Amino acid sequence: MKANRGQMERALDAPPTDIRFFLLYGPDEAGSQALAKRLERAMGPQAERIDLDGATLKDDPARLSDEAASFSMFGDRRWVRISGMGEESVPALTALLEAEAAGNPVIAVAGALKATSKLVKLALDHKAAMALISYQPDAREAEQIAIGIARESGLRLPTDLARRIVDLANGDRALMAGEVEKLILYLDAAPEHPREATQEALDALSADNPDTEIGPLVNAVLGGDLKAMHRELTSLTETGAAMASVIRPLLTRAMLIATIRDAFDASGRLEAAVESAGKAVFWKEKGLVTRQVRLWDATGIARVIQRLLEAERASRGGRGTGDLMVRHELLAIARQAARERA
Repeated sequence: MKANRGQMERALDAPPTDIRFFLLYGPDEAGSQALAKRLERAMGPQAERIDLDGATLKDDPARLSDEAASFSMFGDRRWVRISGMGEESVPALTALLEAEAAGNPVIAVAGALKATSKLVKLALDHKAAMALISYQPDAREAEQIAIGIARESGLRLPTDLARRIVDLANGDRALMAGEVEKLILYLDAAPEHPREATQEALDALSADNPDTEIGPLVNAVLGGDLKAMHRELTSLTETGAAMASVIRPLLTRAMLIATIRDAFDASGRLEAAVESAGKAVFWKEKGLVTRQVRLWDATGIARVIQRLLEAERASRGGRGTGDLMVRHELLAIARQAARERA
């Protein structure tokens, strides 16, 4: 059945027993991913998650209904997440919806499916399925999304700063979340001790800060150019720049690469994926960003983001990463990129 956003949010927060399948699709894939997180939270950290993909379901259409009806070997709750779902998965979804029993909820984030898609039609027409298409938010909606992301982590984000973050991220939900995450870490905000976001904090962190000279280092690290990386690090050291400050611009670029990579993997068209990022890719750096997307697959760039976030949290948590640890992280990332270039 077709659902609006409010209906889908309520269903994912407390999965109804009569709904077996949730389909999240549309051009705002980051919005769909954010909705999928609601089901993950509802199931709880102890729940067993089964990950499937379209290729698996094509080869074994009965697998989905079997997993949806199976009990966890640990006695915990169980749910199924599907990635890369398309027309090849229609037989598997049909089997799930027609099965006698299916106690475990199934969710799929399917990207920009066509209105004529058989998969979409099946999910829209069946009473045991819910489907929601997510469109890119307009400017006002994007501002409210940024404010909401901040609020959940104890950061009070004024509208003018939310608007600036939306402009920085070109309305991309994942990139906005990354910018807000950096502010949260920088200001040490948390639900138990809220903080107010300021222009000064955003100036210190933003990639659009005209005083920043980190760009060449970012391109050297993520592009696997070890000589250029060492040259830029030496230059930054001579100017007295704090090594920890390079983490934030690297995070911004890594999140941009991850977003473009997702679009590239879904469509197979790299140029179109880069163009879809809009103003988030500065026109002079389009070639560099394109090459970086080729170097990093989805798993690799996800690891980079995780390492940078952990380094950032450690530096803000008082454990002190220090210059040596930051250099170690940059070297590890650059070496991996260099291996991919070889």
